[in-house]
Amino acid sequence: MTDNTDNRKKTALTGAELVNPYDATREKADQVEEMFDSIAPAYDFMNTAMTFGLHRIWRARALDASTRALNRNACIRILDIATGTGDVAFDLHRRFPDACVTGIDLSEGMLAIAGKKLKNLDESAQKHISFERGDSLRMRFDDNSFDLITVAYGVRNFQHLDRGLAEMARVLRPGGTLCVIELSEPASTPVRGLYRLYSRHIIPAIGRMVSGDSRAYSYLPESIAAAPQRDKMTSLMKAAGLAGCRWRSMTFGAVTYYICTKK
Repeated sequence: MTDNTDNRKKTALTGAELVNPYDATREKADQVEEMFDSIAPAYDFMNTAMTFGLHRIWRARALDASTRALNRNACIRILDIATGTGDVAFDLHRRFPDACVTGIDLSEGMLAIAGKKLKNLDESAQKHISFERGDSLRMRFDDNSFDLITVAYGVRNFQHLDRGLAEMARVLRPGGTLCVIELSEPASTPVRGLYRLYSRHIIPAIGRMVSGDSRAYSYLPESIAAAPQRDKMTSLMKAAGLAGCRWRSMTFGAVTYYICTKK
């Protein structure tokens, strides 16, 4: 019985779910937590260095597109999944000062840095932003809890992407918006060749020197290449019960954001 169950679990996994940070002997979620704890001190520097600072522009454009319909003066509830060191949560607070922003992440190391950043902000930010350890596949929140859910560079790390999307759909209120920002491979063959050279050789080399983790930044391009992208990703979002799913790629396709709503 156990063997059959394990086989069903293995065949249900596809794409990035089969790419692990370190080895094939442990649960992916445990390895992702370990990896981000390891690279947490270098995470913000590496984000800026490997994207040449473009990650801030990507974030701004995705949040601009996904928050147009939201009332900036309303007391809305926002959930930032895989919040990391908190930059998306802080950006959302600047946009919606009266909103309650909750950031969740598996990694205590990343959350510790987010917490330090929060302590350096004003009283309003400390009142409206909170961080907590949470598993995106089993969230503690009630159904229909949030007006906006964001996930930046996190869904390809999910152990079960379909379950993660279903959980987001569950806690998103009807009429609410989901915004996913994720790294992707360029669709153009010539650009994709240059991208792969950079992402598979240069980034891992820099990542090893800066973070001290010999595997984390090799896992990065592997998981990007294996993850569902663009139309394949929106198909999974629709299957999870989300509607109006659309995507837009930026910087020659190196990053893509996805926006969905809940009926």
